[in-house]
Amino acid sequence: QVQLVESGGGLVQAGGSLRLSCAASRNIFSFNSMGWYRQAPGKQRELVASITNTRANYADSVKGRFTISRDNAKNTVYLQMNSLKPEDTAVYLCNAKNYYIYWGQGTQVTVSS
Repeated sequence: QVQLVESGGGLVQAGGSLRLSCAASRNIFSFNSMGWYRQAPGKQRELVASITNTRANYADSVKGRFTISRDNAKNTVYLQMNSLKPEDTAVYLCNAKNYYIYWGQGTQVTVSS
């Protein structure tokens, strides 16, 4: 069984930065991909960024501001978020995929204006 635990969320003012972490209970190299999604009240869950063992992808809304990275030795995926905007406010959820899809419980990011 796989567990994903997110951390690093919080309250930050517009223009600030946060780094989210997703710690997995198993070797993340075994996953086809890992990613960060976010969901705000009244909105659908959307993909923010994903990463395989070879490449990363980003939603257009965060390109140039967010960076996804991974540390296989620590079984951890990160999301560095810079130049945060109020519209980035959401619960951010870690995702991992192989034959199954796994989700963390999420961490709240709130960006004040």
